[in-house]
Amino acid sequence: MLLLVAGSATAQDRAVAVTFDDLPYQAPDAVLCDPEAAMALTRSFVEMLRPLDTRATAFVNEGKVCDARRRELLPVLLNVWLDAGLDLGNHTATHINIHRNTVEAYLADVDAGVPLTHAVLAERGRVLRYFCHPYLFTGETSEKKAAIAAGLAERGYTVAPVTIDNSDWMFAAVYRDAEAAGDVDLQRRIGEAYVAHMAAVLDHWEAYSAELTGGREPAQVLLLHAHSLNRDWYPQIHALYRERGYRFVTLDEALTDPIYSHPDDYVRANGVSWLHRWTFTDDRPISWEPDPPQWIVDPYEARN
Repeated sequence: MLLLVAGSATAQDRAVAVTFDDLPYQAPDAVLCDPEAAMALTRSFVEMLRPLDTRATAFVNEGKVCDARRRELLPVLLNVWLDAGLDLGNHTATHINIHRNTVEAYLADVDAGVPLTHAVLAERGRVLRYFCHPYLFTGETSEKKAAIAAGLAERGYTVAPVTIDNSDWMFAAVYRDAEAAGDVDLQRRIGEAYVAHMAAVLDHWEAYSAELTGGREPAQVLLLHAHSLNRDWYPQIHALYRERGYRFVTLDEALTDPIYSHPDDYVRANGVSWLHRWTFTDDRPISWEPDPPQWIVDPYEARN
């Protein structure tokens, strides 16, 4: 089977499932509790996606919308995604950090992230099936990891793994600051750097994934987030994947690839791509993906 050269298309079938975390949006709390502002953000993002036919799955943090507005506002926002043919999954209620909480608290937050998402799907005869770990953290001890995995399985979830991780959230935070300052030139510079970074990490993940499968690139799962940077620049990321010969598939289809049955023995206090997890399990050296440029890292770290 032929391998693709970066930036070209050959006979190998490349497939990618796109996921967007942190619904309804990465935005200040006040914005997400303002029905008009929250709807404007949601509609602009989904309308950007609609003509691209990403077939994406979006993961919801129900607690991002304030208590006073949640029951009336969140279903309306989620239905915008469903009306566009996209799927929804659970990302916990509050984006809980398992490393700072007990298994019981974590699973309680998983359950708290269910009610409204489940309801809007049920109205369409659909079920809530997928779960995505916040921060890609799965537990910093073997005991914690096993207990969480068992709890999720008991609840009927399929965990959504990620193969293409990329730090888009870091670029997005700096982009929001430029946006708030009205610095259009800086927004453009950040956006262009983001696209270049996404090309560089894709170079890495394509070759790295092929090492696990003896030369065949498996179906990938791309992790992104719902924020203004992707609202403005995701179409260029989408075009990058198209230029490299990728088909955009559902998460269902991607997970039929045999690679996703690979054991995962990775236990560390950090969140990483499943490609790293599987490499570690095979007792092979991990090859880390490129970092964002330092001029993105520095202002990001300064704001936290």
